[in-house]
Amino acid sequence: MINIYKIFIDQGHNPQGFNAGAEGHGLREQDVTYQVGVYLSELLQENGNFETMLSRPTPETVLGTSNATSLQARVNMANNWGADYFISIHCNASENPQANGTEVYVYSRSSPAFGMAEDIQQQIVSRLGTKDLGVKENTSLYVLRRTSMPAMLVELAFITNESDAQLLRYDQYQFAYAIYQGILQYLGL
Repeated sequence: MINIYKIFIDQGHNPQGFNAGAEGHGLREQDVTYQVGVYLSELLQENGNFETMLSRPTPETVLGTSNATSLQARVNMANNWGADYFISIHCNASENPQANGTEVYVYSRSSPAFGMAEDIQQQIVSRLGTKDLGVKENTSLYVLRRTSMPAMLVELAFITNESDAQLLRYDQYQFAYAIYQGILQYLGL
C-alpha cells in the first residue's frame, strides 16, 4: 500500500489590501507565492504519493478580514484538513537592496519540520544558485506556532534584490521544483 502524504501549501499573503505582500522590481510577493504554490501542488499530485491543499486556490482568493484572521484561516484550513506537513511560501524583502538569498523558518530545531526544511533549503540553493541563509528557528511566526503538524515557512529569495527578483520573475517553476525535490529527499521517495 502506498503511503499518501497530505501537504498543505500556504501561498503567503492576500491579493490586495490587508495582508498583501512585499513589492519590488515590478513584482508582487502574493503573485509569486500564488504561482509557485500552484506549480508545487501540481508536481506533488502528479507524483501519486501526495494529496495537496492550497490556501489560495485562485489568484483572487482572500483569506480572513485582517492580518490576524488571514493567518488564522490558513492554519485552521491545514489543521481541519489533517495535513501531514505545512509549507508556507514567501518572498523576503529588505530596506537594504543588497540583501539576498534563501532561508527557511521552523518553530524549533528539534521539530520534525527541521529536517525537511534543511532539504528544501539545500535544493533551492543548489538549483537556483541563491545565497544560503540557512534554516532558522522562529517561535513568533503564527503559522509555525499554531499548526498541529510540522510546519515551515520558506523565504524563496529577496523581492527587493535585483538578481533575486529576476529569479522570482522567471524561475517560479524551478523554485517549486526545488521545494518538491526537498520534500522527496526528506521522505526518501
